[in-house]
Amino acid sequence: MDILDDERYPVPAAPHGATGVAWLRSHVVRFSEGEERRRRRALTTQLLAAVPPEVLRRPGHPVATLAEALGLPRDVTRDVETVAACYHPHTPVTPGSDEAVGRLVAAAGGRWDEVTAARIGLLVQACAATRAAVRGDDPAVPTTRRVTPGGDEVLVDLTGLPFGSGRHACPGVEHAHALVDGARTFARLHAGPEPLLLPNAWDVGSALVLVEAGFAAIGTTSLGVAAAHGLPDGAGATRAETLALARRLARLPVPVSVDVEAGFGGDVAELAAELTTMGVAGINLEDGRDGGLADVGTQAALVEAVKRVAPELFVNARIDTHWLGVDRHDTARRAAAYVEAGADGVFVPGLRDEREIAAQVEALGDVPLNLLSQLPLARLRDLGVRRVSTGSALVRTALTQGVRAATAYRDGQDLPAAMPYDALSGLLDRWSGTEG
Repeated sequence: MDILDDERYPVPAAPHGATGVAWLRSHVVRFSEGEERRRRRALTTQLLAAVPPEVLRRPGHPVATLAEALGLPRDVTRDVETVAACYHPHTPVTPGSDEAVGRLVAAAGGRWDEVTAARIGLLVQACAATRAAVRGDDPAVPTTRRVTPGGDEVLVDLTGLPFGSGRHACPGVEHAHALVDGARTFARLHAGPEPLLLPNAWDVGSALVLVEAGFAAIGTTSLGVAAAHGLPDGAGATRAETLALARRLARLPVPVSVDVEAGFGGDVAELAAELTTMGVAGINLEDGRDGGLADVGTQAALVEAVKRVAPELFVNARIDTHWLGVDRHDTARRAAAYVEAGADGVFVPGLRDEREIAAQVEALGDVPLNLLSQLPLARLRDLGVRRVSTGSALVRTALTQGVRAATAYRDGQDLPAAMPYDALSGLLDRWSGTEG
């Protein structure tokens, strides 16, 4: 702590640069001292003062959330991650990082000045620290570097020190905590006194009415999305449609979890990175494959890859042993492997036997078990289930009721109760006003 407060131990100097990573290093407060540090810190503080921490309490990639609050596109995250990997002066500049800085400057308005450097610097410095905090690393920033009076560069251990200590203390501690808090919102919903009841929407309208009804989070249903577009379910055919819906639902005031089937036949990590950048809170990733099951090790590797690129994304590892009626005895082994790989929750659709449910809850410990709404909610709560999904039940019910209304009118009967036109129209009008 004394070293961090002692002006005789400056931060390592960053040589002047006109472009690329060298320009960023030499224009941010992080690697400045004296008058430059005071001026650049004031710029950084001014930028943060215009961002209420409350707006940062959103699910998804913390950098995307901060970028949006600073007036940059959410999709700058990939470039920020590239630059963050070689931000510090002691690290070599990696291929593509100079170009990434150029794209970030363009996204920030195209001016190579200290204000732009401050905006980009905030994103880069938030990148590793906030995601480490989301993972539970303590401290989130384990070390820092200083130069001794003799000119030697030393590594300073930050273990046990308050976050943002010393002369170069983080100017946005409250903002950093808000980002981490927002990224953890969905996970916390699984730890409440009651199970998280997650209704599954299939379009914007169904999601809006469910939010209006007071549900704390919304999921999507792959069958519903497939039905809405006339495509087969579970065949990897709805990637584009699912992403388009996810992009819109991510603007809801509640966390959104997306059913990605088995990954739509593509790179699951890339898919996860795209979804967390949108602001999606979680995914369901299933191990069912063409009527059978994926190899346990292969599926665990997919879970691990997702958590590596998107630690804030709540991965609900779906096990299809009961859904497909295949290798039911293997459920617990699969669950343990997926949790070991980093899964945040385990979903076993089709599991109804109460003794098996209780055994799974006990085996999982603090990891929440998710089941379909196939037993009463109160009973599932008593058994220790922490999340209950409606799955495709709502879209199937909606279609059934729609047909029933049409046939009732045809047959001269009264129509079933329906939501008033003005109520739905008003919801859509308010939603349209929040987009763009």
